[in-house]
Order: sequence, then C-alpha cells, then structure tokens
Amino acid sequence: MSNEKFDAIVVGAGPSGNAAALTMAKAGLKVLQIERGEYPGSKNVQGAILYADALEKLIPDFRDDAPLERHIIEQRMWVLDDNSFVGSHYRSDDYNKPPYNRYTIIRAQFDKWFSSKVREAGALVICETTVEELLMDGDRCVGVRCDRIGGEVHADVVVLADGVNSLLARKAGFHGEIQARNVALAVKEILFMPEEVIQQRFNVKEEEGVVIEMVGTVTEGMVGTGFLYTNRDSLTIGVGCLLSDFKANEKRTTPYALLDKLKKHPSIAPMLEGGEMKEYAAHLIPEGGLRAVPQLYGNGWLIVGDSAGFVNAVHREGSNLAMTSGRLAGETVAAAKAAGKTMNAATLAAYKAALDASFVMKDLKKYKHLPEVLERSPHFFDTYPALVNRAAKTYFTVDGVDKSTKQREILGSFKAARRVTGLFGDAFKLWRAMR
Repeated sequence: MSNEKFDAIVVGAGPSGNAAALTMAKAGLKVLQIERGEYPGSKNVQGAILYADALEKLIPDFRDDAPLERHIIEQRMWVLDDNSFVGSHYRSDDYNKPPYNRYTIIRAQFDKWFSSKVREAGALVICETTVEELLMDGDRCVGVRCDRIGGEVHADVVVLADGVNSLLARKAGFHGEIQARNVALAVKEILFMPEEVIQQRFNVKEEEGVVIEMVGTVTEGMVGTGFLYTNRDSLTIGVGCLLSDFKANEKRTTPYALLDKLKKHPSIAPMLEGGEMKEYAAHLIPEGGLRAVPQLYGNGWLIVGDSAGFVNAVHREGSNLAMTSGRLAGETVAAAKAAGKTMNAATLAAYKAALDASFVMKDLKKYKHLPEVLERSPHFFDTYPALVNRAAKTYFTVDGVDKSTKQREILGSFKAARRVTGLFGDAFKLWRAMR
C-alpha cells in the first residue's frame, strides 16, 4: 500500500465509513478503507435498528440480500417506576406493507454484508489494521500511518469514521477531548429464544417486530433510557446513561447493575423468561447533540458518523444519520474530484452545506437545548415517572373513593413534589427545548 496513492482513505467500516467508501467507489474513485477489526462488524456483536430510507439511497435493492432480522410494526413508549409502567403503543398495518420502514439487525452480520458491497464497488478494504495517526503536511492531511511495515499510505482526502472516541481527530488536533456529558455509556445483552416464543409474547407474526423504549426510575435519576427490541430468534435489551452521571453517581451504580435491574422489572422479566444470554457488549454513544458536533472538515479531511457526534438521542436514531453523513461526505469528495478541485477546506465545506440542508443538522438544531435541560433536571428521570405511575394506580384503583377526590389527590401529589411553579417551569423548559 505504501507505494500507492489513493483518491480517498476511509478509516472505519461501520455504517458511516461504509457509506462513504461505497459512494466514492461507485463514482470511480480509488478508495482504500481500513478497519482494525478482524472483519467489518467483528467489534459489534449487539443488535441495532436500521432505518431503510438512508440505506435505500445507497443500495436501492438492499432488501434482496441484506441480513435483516424483523421489520418493525409496533413502537412502544414506557415510563417506568420500580413496579409498574405507564405507556403508549403505536402499531400500524401500514408498517407491515413493503417497502418496510425500519428493521432490527445484528451489527456483526450487517456490517460484514455492507462491506461486501463496498468491495463489489471497487474499494480496497484492509482489515486487522490500526491507523495510528494521520500524516500531516503542515495543516493538510495527506494520508495515514498504520501499524504495519511500510504502513504509510497517502491520499488526497481522509474520511474519519473511527467511532465516538475519534482518537485520530483528537491526536491531530481537529477537536479536543470528548466530554463525559456529551457521551452515554450503554450496555446491551442479546437473549436467544425460539422464534415462535417471541411471536407469541409480542403478538407478532413471522418477520414482524416490536421496539420498546423506556425512561424512568431504572436509571436512578441519571439521564438515560432503556430499550428492548425483537430480532428473529433473540431479544436485544439494554440501558444507557450519560458517562458524566456514572462518574458523579454517589451510589457508584454500574451500567450492568442498571441492566440487571431493568431485566428484573416485573413488566420486563416475563418477556425475557427462558432467554439464553449469548452476547454482552458495552459501548459509547454520542449524545451531546448539536453542542458536541466538532469541526467537520479541513484541508484533506472529513469527519462522519459517531465520530462527528451524529446521533439524535431524542428519537434514538443513529444509523440513518451515520449513513447519510457518510454518503454526503462521499458525494462531496466525488464531486470535487470530478471538477478537478483540490481537497482543501474551501472545497470540502460543501460537505457541511449538504449536512445543513439535510435532516441530520435540522434535527440536531431542533433539539439543541434538550441535552442541557435534561442534565439539569434529574426529576424527569425519577420524580415524574414515579408520580405518573402513582397517578395511574390511584385513578384505576376501584376502592369506593369518588373520582373527583382521586383527581385532587393526584394533583396534590404533583404539587407536593414539584410545586406549581416547578410544574409550569418544567413544562416550559421541555416545550422550548423541543419546539
């Protein structure tokens, strides 16, 4: 490799890196993709949600052979206390008609398949290789140095898709140390069980799936959420909280302890009963929103996906932002190459302009104040879930007490916990952060 120069080098073979490499290779560019894992996806044992729209723009016929688990027909939102939940469901037969909108996937299988499409498009994919640093000529990135003999490889542009830590960007001085308040630590388990059991418990048919997203006392006042969704013959369950909250937590609660608590919840445990735990993983998720997005381009470099902080934490969207940012980066490079332009910051600024025009930055801008509001309001994760569940129990218990008295009791419990000013203040803060 050291004797060759490439049009582009992509570091990382996750959704964003594969999207960038595929887009550039399809455009006829000479592309090198470097992955430190044994194979693309080897570091990602866990399940995930795939959003079809973003992948369709890259591989229109992906449904023909992609390793998909179940298409999602039902979304559940649960607010938990320690013994119960108040929830809402949205289930539609419209989501049961092709082309399906969302799928569950197993990342190890999906990333490997995605990488095969990158190879088919003509890119050179090298695995089991770590990029140790970027090669710089002044302030211009001109390639990478790998942990191989003769591991210096040059290119006109380097696309960084090396994950939330983005060690290469930090080492090159493109952005500073990641802040604990801008990243969540999540743990997941995959529990295997027969397909027919999953279908009975979740009231779905073959290939249909359900997603449950949860907020409440399970995170013990820390900013975070839980989740559960159905794969073909397994369930993925997990929980994640801000890393800053784990560090500050006086009880020294561990991520796995929170997951164990979630699994034992009386509303969750029956759905998991009999499942055999096969895989466990912990990983970081960028959740700082717009405030955490670094400089995205410069002379000879671009940043995409998790490395750029592209996760919509409110809607739990990540893979679609990753693939879209990778595609837009690839299109920017391909257009510049076709026009004979130098890959400098002025040229690559078109990538940021394309992102600004897309849903990626529009959604991050919409919720730009929410991370700070949630950090300063732990009662959204303990007090309110407890109040909501207590209110439901009070209202639905038939015990000879008239409903007007019950309503006054419910209102009184909210006032006692947050006072009237607090209730209106919390409502206003959420409205302003999500409008």
